[in-house]
Amino acid sequence: MMSKRWIPKPPVDDKVRAELASSLAVDPIIAGLLIQRGINDFDAAREFFRPGIHALHDPFLMKDMDRAVHRLSEALELCQPILVYGDYDVDGTTAVTLVYSYLKELGANCDYYIPDRYTEGYGFSFLAVDYAKEKGIKLIITLDCGIKDAEKIAYAKQKGIDVIICDHHHVGELPPAFAVLDPQRADCPYPYKGLSGCGVGFKLLQGLCIQNNIDTEGLMKYLDLLTISIGADIVPLTDENRILAYYGLQLLAQEEIRPGIRAILNSAKFNRPEITITDVVFILSPRINAAGRLVSGRQAVELLLASTLEEAMLLSPRLEDVNAARKEFDKNITTEAHQQIMNDDFYRTSFTTVVSNKGWHKGVVGIVASRLIEAYYKPTIVLVDDGDKMSGSARSIQGVDLLQMLDECAPLLEQYGGHTMAAGLSLKSENFEAFRLRFDEVVNKKLNSLLPSPFMEYDEEIQLAQITPKFYRIIKQFSPFGPQNMRPVFLARNIVDAQYTRPVGESEAHLKLHIKQEGEQSQPMYGIAFDMGKWSSFLKAGGKVDIIFSMEENIYNGTSSLQLFVKDIKKAGEHQTEKDLLNGVNTAY
Repeated sequence: MMSKRWIPKPPVDDKVRAELASSLAVDPIIAGLLIQRGINDFDAAREFFRPGIHALHDPFLMKDMDRAVHRLSEALELCQPILVYGDYDVDGTTAVTLVYSYLKELGANCDYYIPDRYTEGYGFSFLAVDYAKEKGIKLIITLDCGIKDAEKIAYAKQKGIDVIICDHHHVGELPPAFAVLDPQRADCPYPYKGLSGCGVGFKLLQGLCIQNNIDTEGLMKYLDLLTISIGADIVPLTDENRILAYYGLQLLAQEEIRPGIRAILNSAKFNRPEITITDVVFILSPRINAAGRLVSGRQAVELLLASTLEEAMLLSPRLEDVNAARKEFDKNITTEAHQQIMNDDFYRTSFTTVVSNKGWHKGVVGIVASRLIEAYYKPTIVLVDDGDKMSGSARSIQGVDLLQMLDECAPLLEQYGGHTMAAGLSLKSENFEAFRLRFDEVVNKKLNSLLPSPFMEYDEEIQLAQITPKFYRIIKQFSPFGPQNMRPVFLARNIVDAQYTRPVGESEAHLKLHIKQEGEQSQPMYGIAFDMGKWSSFLKAGGKVDIIFSMEENIYNGTSSLQLFVKDIKKAGEHQTEKDLLNGVNTAY
């Protein structure tokens, strides 16, 4: 793991901080955290702390929503066969489960379709159109895909099948669909651009309800699925996403939750009373995703559609087994990728990492790319060589827009698409070396020939004595946490052992902290620092450290206590000076 620079977030205006702290009767640090999130007055704070369904945007503000709702209403009225089509990842499978379930509830004549990762690939497929034609389908709704599949959409149109696209990826030339719902459209006035693919499907159903005078309350029971898509797809936890996830997490915390989700949690031995977005990302998402990565995304949909816990418990072991296999592939491929990088002089001076191998599993290359970024902090592409063709996944670093970089390499690629930080691509094997050099060239240009170095942002510097029960209760209300509303991160200086700091875990790799601030008389605090067990001897010998941390609840034997989740440790005073930090903000890559 590369050493990280510590960067403070831009300071907030002291006058605005003081005024907001006074109006809300909160600690000035709390006020500063709110201002960093764009919350500058009492009314905005009230909306932030008490998200309301009433604040969701009118779905008909989305371009083509009226056409999409009219066509879907017609299909329902005439009982025309509908095919609900979605990608094989978490966003796609949860979207299919949500839209298919709700349409069935309305009495729709519908079926669902998840493409095979290996025979059909990402996005809308020709095989699906042929399947739809054979089954007499008149309308296809694509979820989390379709926006880059103009040729396949045209093929469906040629077969007499209308297509409603529900996507959230960046838009180039619009495909010839009956309706294209995508907030990223340049001509779309929808006020929020951060929806997941499942979120766009939800807005279609919301529009359907409004148009046909159906109470939207029945739609809200599906917010658990939408929340899983929000967490898994790493979309912003702001605006509508934050409202939807706020209520979705409440559903996930209930005793009677969706049988498929309960079965996954039982298989993972998850028994905490509340579920957070972090749990969605690290417990639910990998297991749902594993099906589409290694076997078939249809398995995930079947589990999420299960009507009883008994049925779900019969299906969930498949996902648990597949997830275990995914971890093994992940581990082995990561090791082999590291060896490639160490044995190739190109990577000593490169600004990127692009590796490939014939024996790697397509289903885990995105995960491997993320691990390589942790190690080398360079935009990374991991490809599987199928002989004549290579395909795989890309991940990026702060400040490098992947799609922009791939646009500049387009002549060497067969296909590509995705987001700023994550993308998929394919190319002819004969173009590999030319592509690797071109990709490195455009990233080098973007970074102005400055080798990137990882950094860690913190919100505020704080004294441990300021962390009171009331302070933490308010911090909890900032949730749900996620991109653009991350769990607040703090810097505390001159931390010393309070008596019981010790290494823990297998091989004593982790650190259980019992700490206080030098010169402070407040009660010592407990914390945990993963993969930092080496600091134990330094602290036990009287060493002083500075720490970057967030706060969390530790539940043990049914008892809840506050602990610090330490993200990084440096010897006291060893991190950059304020002048260095100021320069670092300008060269944070």
